[in-house]
Amino acid sequence: MTSTGEVEGRAGPPLWWVRRRDAVVDLALAAVSAAECAWEGIRFAHEAGIPVAAGVLFGTAVGATLVLRRRWPIAVVLVGIAVAPAEMGFLLSVAGMYSLASSEVPRRIIAALASMSLVATFVVMYLKTRGDVEADPALVVSLSGFVAVALTVPPMLLGLYIGARRRLMESLQERADSLERELSLLADRAEERAEWARTEERTRIAREMHDVVAHRVSLMVVHAAALEAVAAKDPARAAKNAALVGDMGRQALTELREMLGVLRSAPPKAAVAAAAATAVPVGPVGPVGPPGSVALVGGADEGPSLEELEALVGQSRAAGMAVEMVVQGEGVAYAAEVEQTAYRVVQEALTNCHKHAPGARVVVRLAHRDGEVAMQVENGPCEGAAGGVGLPSGGNGLVGMRERVLGLGGVFVSGPTDAGGFRVSAVLPLP
Repeated sequence: MTSTGEVEGRAGPPLWWVRRRDAVVDLALAAVSAAECAWEGIRFAHEAGIPVAAGVLFGTAVGATLVLRRRWPIAVVLVGIAVAPAEMGFLLSVAGMYSLASSEVPRRIIAALASMSLVATFVVMYLKTRGDVEADPALVVSLSGFVAVALTVPPMLLGLYIGARRRLMESLQERADSLERELSLLADRAEERAEWARTEERTRIAREMHDVVAHRVSLMVVHAAALEAVAAKDPARAAKNAALVGDMGRQALTELREMLGVLRSAPPKAAVAAAAATAVPVGPVGPVGPPGSVALVGGADEGPSLEELEALVGQSRAAGMAVEMVVQGEGVAYAAEVEQTAYRVVQEALTNCHKHAPGARVVVRLAHRDGEVAMQVENGPCEGAAGGVGLPSGGNGLVGMRERVLGLGGVFVSGPTDAGGFRVSAVLPLP
């Protein structure tokens, strides 16, 4: 029902009825009860010595009160008890007791009124039977008790059953509505988590492509600049640099091809949703991402490992950078995401050295400790012209490194040194 009292474009039922059918049923019962009580009012008028019209009017008014059985069932039952001595209101008493028992009235009130109705019916039947039939008193009592119980207990029990069934159905409907709302909420949350998983995967792929392509292309640009500088003076060195540029280009294309192959064989949406549902939170994710979000670490492809750091440093040396690598502690087999993150941090830091500190001396430190692995890339003052080779910078290198490290619950620190250089440090806990 709407606030205007209309249901599906039609005017709602009047007064206290919920449905039109309820109003029609109550009006019909009230009409039958009024006719019955009006007929019985004729006999009551003769016995009471009052005009017949008054008895009929009284009976009609008493029977018509049955129309109030849904709104005021207690009043209807009390009226039935009050007119019991007048021997009228059979339908009124039965329907009123049923309505009372099926309503939300407390059980103690139902029991009290049922007892009153039972006693009133018993007394009226006893007096009428004893005066009309000369029989054994025990038989009169039994007959009166049977009639009183038959007129009171069945409608009361039926009303209690109907009321309990109605409340059960309402409870089940409420639970069904609640379950439907919860399922809808869960579906919305699953869709949100799936969308978040897709966003995280796109971010991870973009970060991987940035790290791979930026490093390889940076080395290619450095070698190309050196090739341009010595092409005329030292043909042998120029040929060597040209070969290095070709190697770097082939490596970049190979890694890019592998990454694009992973994208082409992406899992279906159902698998993405399942991955989002089973993703585990890994703690803070840095300045990006909403609170309580999940980070998907690692990837479908097999990333680089710490064993490849020597080759990575060697590539920078071949590009003319003075790089020193210091390793402390005994290395062990770490989790794939730990080794990949450590490698990418060193790789991106060396790329930044090529971009922003050409000619500077660089020290790469790797420390294997109990429960963690630490890496540090520090360059000294720039001895060459900064940006002399024309390497562009997107400003995403440090941000990407920080996201990787914080995504694994590590610590990342970067900033200039007192000597005029720059230092990048990261500590990764071991799972």
